[in-house]
Amino acid sequence: MTDKPAFPPPDDTPAGLRKGLTHYGDSGFSLFLRKAFIKGAGYTDDALERPVIGIVDTGSAYNPCHGNAPQLIEAVKRGVMLAGGLPMDFPTISIHESFSQPTSMYLRNLMSIDTEEMIRAQPMDAVVLIGGCDKTVPAQLMGAASAGIPAIQLITGSMLTGSHRSERVGACTDCRRYWGRFRAEEIDEHEVAAVNNQLVASVGTCSVMGTASTMACLAEALGMTVPGGASPPAVTADRMRIAELTGTHAVRMAHARLTVDQVLTAKAFENAMRVLLAIGGSTNGIVHLSAIAGRLGFEVDLQALDRMGRETPVLLDLKPSGQHYMEDFHKAGGMATLLRELKPLLHLDALTVTGRTLGEEIEAAGPGFTQDVVRPLDRPIYPQGGIAVLRGNLAPGGAIIKQSAADAKLMEHTGRAVVFENAEELARRIDADDLDVTADDILVLKNIGPKGAPGMPEAGYIPIPKKLARAGVKDMVRISDGRMSGTAFGTIVLHVTPESAIGGPLAHVRNGDAIRLSVAQREISLLVSDEELARRATEQPVNVPSAERGYLKLFLQTVTQADQGVDFDFLRAASHRGTIPKA
Repeated sequence: MTDKPAFPPPDDTPAGLRKGLTHYGDSGFSLFLRKAFIKGAGYTDDALERPVIGIVDTGSAYNPCHGNAPQLIEAVKRGVMLAGGLPMDFPTISIHESFSQPTSMYLRNLMSIDTEEMIRAQPMDAVVLIGGCDKTVPAQLMGAASAGIPAIQLITGSMLTGSHRSERVGACTDCRRYWGRFRAEEIDEHEVAAVNNQLVASVGTCSVMGTASTMACLAEALGMTVPGGASPPAVTADRMRIAELTGTHAVRMAHARLTVDQVLTAKAFENAMRVLLAIGGSTNGIVHLSAIAGRLGFEVDLQALDRMGRETPVLLDLKPSGQHYMEDFHKAGGMATLLRELKPLLHLDALTVTGRTLGEEIEAAGPGFTQDVVRPLDRPIYPQGGIAVLRGNLAPGGAIIKQSAADAKLMEHTGRAVVFENAEELARRIDADDLDVTADDILVLKNIGPKGAPGMPEAGYIPIPKKLARAGVKDMVRISDGRMSGTAFGTIVLHVTPESAIGGPLAHVRNGDAIRLSVAQREISLLVSDEELARRATEQPVNVPSAERGYLKLFLQTVTQADQGVDFDFLRAASHRGTIPKA
């Protein structure tokens, strides 16, 4: 018989199947009963003495982004068993962006609770988190951060690109582009139906730098994936090998007791913020990083993030800020290529799930090679970080704009407000031929924030009014307290804080008001006096949304604003460990 590593380590901490015993008043009987039931599945005593590695299964018929979950689970199990562990997969909530009503963000916190509680409730020495679609990766990292055991993230991977009339296309930047052309009557119903068949060429997440790809890159930058874990497409052998390696490293983490808090440090979050700026990442990345950081007692300083952005250019030439797709990024070397360029701006001593530092992993990836997807620092595709933070009397708590995907001619603009009180009014009026609007106006949408919608939907990508679209207008300044997809583009101000539903200044904007946007000055201002704003607030008091029962009641009573990650206040860490990035 071959020797296997001693497990658990020689102390009294419960591990393996002895961990988290069910309370029957007799711990010996609890273990006896647990082993009796699991042996019904055919396990031997030898198997049951090994480190237990939980594998979170988020496969769902409603989630094509996770369509490769069964294959990933098998590869993870192979890696776990090769390393001497016992793999145990279990299901949790699965969320898909396009299949979740009212919005996937509404369910992100519920998924994080599900993930945390299932990790706590079941015996495991480490856990592999399998996620991909927009809100699943942050939900899993939030839950694992709160649960506190060794955890490693496995990304499902991006979809392949398709082809429409010899043009390469991929979800979902091209989805929006073609739908915009259809609204403008540039293409007909037959062509929009034809491209619909080509935009998603395989299972996997969006093939551009949307929220899913952003969170994949941030997970690797945080040190929470194996090296190279962000970029392999979902249906490739590279993705399966990453899954196997993930299982192997999960066993090593269990032996080393390398817990989440040792990896998710202030330095790790600063590295992730640098990467968010350099990849032209989704604006949702700020919300999710704030939520994950909050679970560990950190506060994200948006002003310091903005200062960081002034010295961190966009290097990744990917849609919507650039031209390429995720599979091109993978062929160009993936995150290793990007991190190699960013080395002067990173904390290279930050620990990763491999037990080595980020700097050591960059060195282990070897030298770079000629490619055209990741630019050098001295030749960026955009001179500053992709995201800028705005302030002013319209957003005293801050707002953001994805400047790398905006129209340069509109980033210094003053215009007349055309106001929509909620998403329903927007849908009813936006395409009316008698809508009083010009291309120089500013579209304002209220009540799509965390409480207002609820769930802060991606409705901030306000469509161009049809009569302007038909006239050839491609972009306008748009402002809301909601979010937009990372695949979207345009001169769009988002995350206005505090939101209108709780009485933020946005609630009191009226049709015809002048609004000034100055990205250079980081300003978003309503050009009315403080006295007038106060008078309007008195005349039109806000009724904060509430509910009588269920998850909606919990959500509305406890959800925080965008600057704190739209998490539930009672899930944030009780102790404060500092602000990131440090000034």
